Amino acid sequence: MKRQKRDQTERAFVKGYQAGIDGRSKSLCPHETGQARQQWLSGWRESRIDQWDGYSRLAQVQKVSNIQPMSMSG
Repeated sequence: MKRQKRDQTERAFVKGYQAGIDGRSKSLCPHETGQARQQWLSGWRESRIDQWDGYSRLAQVQKVSNIQPMSMSG
């Protein structure tokens, strides 16, 4: 069975979360504007909060790998 491609906003969230895990700065967001930028920053912020709350790096990697496709209403 083919795996469905994630939508751009979900991918942006995951990439932002991964950037936060790696300790990269939020100023390195690759998106200039729009929904993808907001989702990337949300992912980055959530990963930083998880670190502050005591999640180990392994737990964070597990969390990001379990993210289910979001349903976007619009």
